[in-house]
Amino acid sequence: MDFLSKLRIFKPHNRFRIMMDLHTHTVFSDGVGRISDNIAEAERRMLGMVGISDHIHYFTPATFNRYVSSIERFKKESEITVLAGIEANITPDSPDITDEMAKRLDYVIASAHVWLEPGRVNVYLELIKAALQDENVDVIGHFSNVFPYIGYPEEEELMEVIELAEANGKAFEISSRYKVPELSFVKACIQRGVKLTLGSDAHMPRDVGRIGWSLKLLRKAGGRMEDLLFSELL
Repeated sequence: MDFLSKLRIFKPHNRFRIMMDLHTHTVFSDGVGRISDNIAEAERRMLGMVGISDHIHYFTPATFNRYVSSIERFKKESEITVLAGIEANITPDSPDITDEMAKRLDYVIASAHVWLEPGRVNVYLELIKAALQDENVDVIGHFSNVFPYIGYPEEEELMEVIELAEANGKAFEISSRYKVPELSFVKACIQRGVKLTLGSDAHMPRDVGRIGWSLKLLRKAGGRMEDLLFSELL
């Protein structure tokens, strides 16, 4: 029996399989579709859960209010679980998410989008560690996607990151867009009880739910539904 067949069927709508995509973008940032378009595609692909997670730096207070209000409305109308998220930037100071914004969201992804010179992997890891200790952050987005350009850390350094995530109750995204993290990292997360999420990083509605790579990696790592963040909502 393959991985998807082993997963429990989504209740109460038993035509949905246990799949999630918590990293999708809309016209509220640099995506091309509306929130409703992303949700419709998630339903078409029979996801159990979809999250809207637009880039934080596109928002003004007014557009953020409209964003959250729109998602809350679709939560009531959709047949699947819809979550309100955001993708914050990990800056040298701290992730650029405020307490007030975080309180109105279901989850916050924090991603390092800074440009680093080759050999600066330690700088990247310090940014990630800071985000893992920020109480407003829930998920680290596309961790390690920059390693091919800035260098790879030692195994001990990666374990320090995982241990910090464990201590602070943070999760890591398995990104189908960037095809990260590596299998060994995901296995270590599962062994330490660090939660994971699945994400397409879709910027077009047609890409919502394209998480095949993420699912395969989770399967190879021995992951179960219980290893996913928000599995209780599926």
